[in-house]
Amino acid sequence: MAKTAASIALNVVPGPTYADAAAVAAVMQPEEAVFCFSAERLKARLALFTAGFPGAVSFAVKSNPSREVVAALDEAGLTHWDVASVQEMALVHAIQPSAHFHYHNPVKSRREILNAYSRYGCRRFAVDAREEVAKIAAIVGDDRSVELAVRFVLPRDRASSAHDFSTKFGAPEHIAAGLLQDIQRRGYVPVMTFHPGSQSRDPNVYVRHIEAAHRIAKASGVQIGKLNVGGGFPASYPLSKPALLDNFFTLIAGATTRCFGKGMEPALECEPGRGLAANCMSLLTRVKLVCSDGDDIFLNDGIYGGLMEFMQAPELQPPCRVIRGGKVLEGPTKPWKVFGPTCDPLDVLPAKLDLPAGIRDEDFIEFGTLGAYGIATSTRFNGYGGHAVVPVAEVFNG
Repeated sequence: MAKTAASIALNVVPGPTYADAAAVAAVMQPEEAVFCFSAERLKARLALFTAGFPGAVSFAVKSNPSREVVAALDEAGLTHWDVASVQEMALVHAIQPSAHFHYHNPVKSRREILNAYSRYGCRRFAVDAREEVAKIAAIVGDDRSVELAVRFVLPRDRASSAHDFSTKFGAPEHIAAGLLQDIQRRGYVPVMTFHPGSQSRDPNVYVRHIEAAHRIAKASGVQIGKLNVGGGFPASYPLSKPALLDNFFTLIAGATTRCFGKGMEPALECEPGRGLAANCMSLLTRVKLVCSDGDDIFLNDGIYGGLMEFMQAPELQPPCRVIRGGKVLEGPTKPWKVFGPTCDPLDVLPAKLDLPAGIRDEDFIEFGTLGAYGIATSTRFNGYGGHAVVPVAEVFNG
């Protein structure tokens, strides 16, 4: 299947939408690992958030900065985007020039702030330090449309999430209260935001943060008009089964009313990444070598590619299946040690995978639920990691 110059630049495979990854394997026989993407699955997930979450929904671009995902969300009507860099703004702006950005990385250089404000019209910036407030104020001047979102942090409940977001960003409660006062004194719009941690399985973690937001606002004497509850909404993995999204939405709405008072609630916002995009992509890899004298398999992708997050949080191990001749390979299984293609000995999955005992060279292994932090964290180490994105109707999620 030939590629046009434009498609190579965008890393898009032109042509029809395939039924699934098995069809991609049978027809394309890709030599390099590819991501199989279902735009309809992504749009359906967005519809769940927009229908159920009691407020405005944005997308955490960091979780999947592929043009295909941004374009699909644009087509579905999403207008607000949580970004961590000016580069992410440029990506979204090229597809949706009218995009509204929430620049929720609390640490930004002066040039980044200026570019975000002047070039991309960003009017929302996160802060967790007085110095950051002063830096932004020096650039935006007396523009009273600018919203400064104070990011606060609580001690982490280690059982509640896969990744800890409390160690790098966020102000403790007493400092957050002072930041709100500083923002109001300077004439900007005070907002509050938090992140409970990626893959937050327990919806009560949002309740605890909303309670803290109310304490901080009360201590500061500042009335906040908006409260962003961050991302952290979970996806379903074989080793990590979360509560239903509706449970999260119900508890968030109830806690906000209970804490702030009916009719006094700040407008709610959320910025899902994993919870929105995880189930829209799978990773189709190809077997390069099977060592019949042992239990080693070598693939054309690994931890320096689409499987990096598996190394950081084993509970996020994606489901997988073997494909041969366009069909799922069945039969007796055994544990296999799975290596990636690079020369680095670290390029090995942290746990053996239970795969068919009859697996052989040139078979394909599809890893599901990789629409978040799969393509986002891939590198080009040793020249691997090109990762074309192929459209499919159905995507494997176990």
